[in-house]
Amino acid sequence: MFQAFGLYTHIQANRRRSALLIAGLFVLFYLLAFGLAILRRAWLDGGTGAFEAILSASLRDCLWVAPAITVGVALWVWCGFRLNTFILNLTTGSREVDRSNAPRAFHLLQSLCISRGMSVPKLRILEVEAPNAFASGVRPDQYTITLTRGLLDALDDRELEAVLAHELTHIRNGDVRTMMVAVLVVGIISFLGELIYRVLCESPGLWRLSSSRNTSDKGGGGGRIAAILVALLFIVIAWQLSIVIRFALSRRREYIADAGAVELTKNPNAMISALRKIDRKGEIEGVPSAVMELCLDNPRSGFSDLFATHPSIEKRIDALVRYAGGQAVIAPAVAETEAPAA
Repeated sequence: MFQAFGLYTHIQANRRRSALLIAGLFVLFYLLAFGLAILRRAWLDGGTGAFEAILSASLRDCLWVAPAITVGVALWVWCGFRLNTFILNLTTGSREVDRSNAPRAFHLLQSLCISRGMSVPKLRILEVEAPNAFASGVRPDQYTITLTRGLLDALDDRELEAVLAHELTHIRNGDVRTMMVAVLVVGIISFLGELIYRVLCESPGLWRLSSSRNTSDKGGGGGRIAAILVALLFIVIAWQLSIVIRFALSRRREYIADAGAVELTKNPNAMISALRKIDRKGEIEGVPSAVMELCLDNPRSGFSDLFATHPSIEKRIDALVRYAGGQAVIAPAVAETEAPAA
């Protein structure tokens, strides 16, 4: 997968796959809207009582509001694109640096960009001990790489260069833009899903209201209950599948970004060594989960690894060993003194 002749093929294939997954997210959003329309007809309005009539009326409602839903989601995504860097910087509390106050990182970043004819992204430092990094921005004037103080202190020059190359690959491949769309769309679906769940669990009076309606409407109570169950099923499917798609988008991109780092630096061992140093240490306290999903590592363990946005460090290292010519065990002397391959 990571061999040089196949890297760009995998990048293009991943872009097509990501486009399909993003389209799937929007389909799930309409499925969620349909479920809400059914729930409204069957529960709040009462509908006509017949299951088929409730579904038919709900579908008409959904078709009527579909344009408004599309415009609303598009506006939400546009606002996210415009404000994402500002919100991230405000949320994390990072500060912008330049050659004068971060010469080592700035020099390595500039050299990598010159080697590929790229403009140099902004560089920011987050003053926390956890070793981690992330790329942000959806337009060239927004592109930013943020490094933590813990990462700068933990890595040597070759390892830091590999991490910067990893984040540059995310920018080159448009990963940040794709993940921003995913975060924004899934955020709406998750918010509505959790809101409905809380309403159902914390408002037993609504269930009593439904029961009283069923009692007063002998002919349509069964249809109304069936419609409510179908609506809840649609909502749960949309909610859970949106999370699965978000995970699928993130995991694949980390492997390709690791491969891109090797392609830029010609030094798989530096990437492996950097990953080993940050393994299970990258959790940044006080930042939202959406920020951690953008990071070099988003540590999870045990059962929670099934729902992690990143593949485990062990799997990423294994891929670098199998496909990029890296060494499974790197002696300290070799890691520090070995020159990059030509």
